[in-house]
Amino acid sequence: MPSVSSRGRGRRTMSEINMVPFIDVMLVLLIIFMVTAPLITPSQIELPTVGQAARQPERFVQVLIDRQGQLQVREGAAHAAAISVALEQLPARVRELQGPPVAADAAPVPVIISADREVKYESVLQVMDALQGAGIARVGLSVQASR
Repeated sequence: MPSVSSRGRGRRTMSEINMVPFIDVMLVLLIIFMVTAPLITPSQIELPTVGQAARQPERFVQVLIDRQGQLQVREGAAHAAAISVALEQLPARVRELQGPPVAADAAPVPVIISADREVKYESVLQVMDALQGAGIARVGLSVQASR
């Protein structure tokens, strides 16, 4: 309730905000946060390890990215011949190597991206984006087991 001042010619109300309850509440909240902050454990992100991967598929298409960012595509393991392609032609070439689906419910042939350690992450993302934009479903990354 505003207080009334009787100074001067008439009665006027004084507009004041009492800050004491606000400060009390803020101090209580500060104490609560200071006490509970050390009790909160930081979250840990658990990344998958190479040992958890399933066995390598029998048939797959491999996209190779070398240090200069050049793309090559080959079917299967390292003994197959690699064909150089441009990023724009990559989805069509991958579909050609995947071949027609064997059955309607069969899983598509997976595509494995193998990039050199020196390649920028952006190059790998551009390849993944081009493949997924063309509707190629099973795209994975090749890793080398640590020694």
